[in-house]
Amino acid sequence: MQSTKNLLEGRTGPITQSVDAVKAFLSWKKMASNPLPPDVTLDNVRLVLVLSNKKDVYYTVTPTKCSCPAATYNPDQPCKHQRKHFSVKLEQTATASESIRPEGKWPGGLNGPVDKIPGEA
Repeated sequence: MQSTKNLLEGRTGPITQSVDAVKAFLSWKKMASNPLPPDVTLDNVRLVLVLSNKKDVYYTVTPTKCSCPAATYNPDQPCKHQRKHFSVKLEQTATASESIRPEGKWPGGLNGPVDKIPGEA
């Protein structure tokens, strides 16, 4: 029976991979691991393993999540790895809502949407 467990993603998101784990994977795929590749594309570009600047781990990057520290500290913003490897998909989601005006009820009971934000001329 084949396992359906995803070894690259945990309960909170993608899991950073050790260099040894990625070397073992590359060996299994019969790909060169010396020198370490800066990134490894998997699953038809739905997932990329990116070597950290220190070259001690590989971050697991998907279009929606990344295991790097920047993505952990800023969960609502795409990190540099996501912007580099999945720029087309992220640009589409970033432009989905360009208005800063809220829909529905405004604070204080005002109905929205409105023609002008309070304070606009």
